[in-house]
Amino acid sequence: MLQKSLRVLSFVVGFASGYQLGHASFATFAAFTNLEVTPTAEIGFSILGGSVFGLIFYSFAPMFIREAKAANDWAVNALKAIPTQDIAVGIFGLTIGLLVGSLLGLALYRIPFVGRYLTIVATLLLGYLGTSVMLNRKEEMTFLTGIFSRQGRAAERGNYRSAKILDTSVIIDGRIVDICAAGFLEGVVIVPGFVLEELRHIADSPDTLKRNRGRRGLDILNRMQKEAKIPVQVVDQDFEDIPEVDSKLVKLAKTMKGSIITNDYNLNKICELQGVPVLNINELANAVKPVVLPGEEMVAQIVKDGKEPGQGVAYLDDGTMVVVEGGRRYMGDTVEVIVTSALQTAAGRMIFARPKLSEKASGVR
Repeated sequence: MLQKSLRVLSFVVGFASGYQLGHASFATFAAFTNLEVTPTAEIGFSILGGSVFGLIFYSFAPMFIREAKAANDWAVNALKAIPTQDIAVGIFGLTIGLLVGSLLGLALYRIPFVGRYLTIVATLLLGYLGTSVMLNRKEEMTFLTGIFSRQGRAAERGNYRSAKILDTSVIIDGRIVDICAAGFLEGVVIVPGFVLEELRHIADSPDTLKRNRGRRGLDILNRMQKEAKIPVQVVDQDFEDIPEVDSKLVKLAKTMKGSIITNDYNLNKICELQGVPVLNINELANAVKPVVLPGEEMVAQIVKDGKEPGQGVAYLDDGTMVVVEGGRRYMGDTVEVIVTSALQTAAGRMIFARPKLSEKASGVR
């Protein structure tokens, strides 16, 4: 809709320009050739010129709109890279420079012949100098930078109030992408710069397994930035005096008043001791697993021996371990089992069961 409106506006501008140009050209041609001009011919020629220019403007309008949009996007991105304090100080310096140039121009304007041009040059030069001087001495402009710094810190605290800080293990794990995509997280997802650096080192490791894990972590971050429903930001804040990444994460979480997302058991305990909110992906996975009650039946494939004699071990689709009493003789087979009990541990959930076939056999006897 906007593009159509702009094309219509371009046609109107082109028609008006062509009409005026056609009118002036026709009058000049008539005066030069001493032709007798009728009002109807003059208006017709002007309308023809307006129509031609209007169609030209209308045809080239999409290209102009596309180029203008690209220039606008470039300007917006360039301004985003400039700190707000620099913009404020630069505008202040430009204003002072232009004001001084205008006052000086009042005197220069009186100089014969070149005064008008000296006024323009002096105003532009002093505006540039004012901007440059202020930017070079911005550290001393505390009355301006202090205001924006306080506002920036306040905004940052507001933005990071519900920040979720990712550690290396949870990025490599990959399940965080699905959690974000499902909309179960709110606030801002923070990827610390030192975590990103650790991932890069892992991806460059000579060990094949580590290298694959590191590259997987980098791929996961790329997916999160493209698919996540909440903002994903990389924060370069570092703590040079703290060597360990886990300690840096705890310090960053305290600074931002945010939470740490991890599946590292040791980091989980450190966060609890330090009073830092922590979200453990493994605990979330265990919490959403379906609850099984004694007496329920399920199908399981026995894949290996258990620790106790005669035991067999199976795994459900979600990775839950099922210990089947007397299941060793069904090794490699898929059998129906009856749940006898379930145990929740820090490592996950374990289900204990016995084969349904053995129960039928004992009932027959």
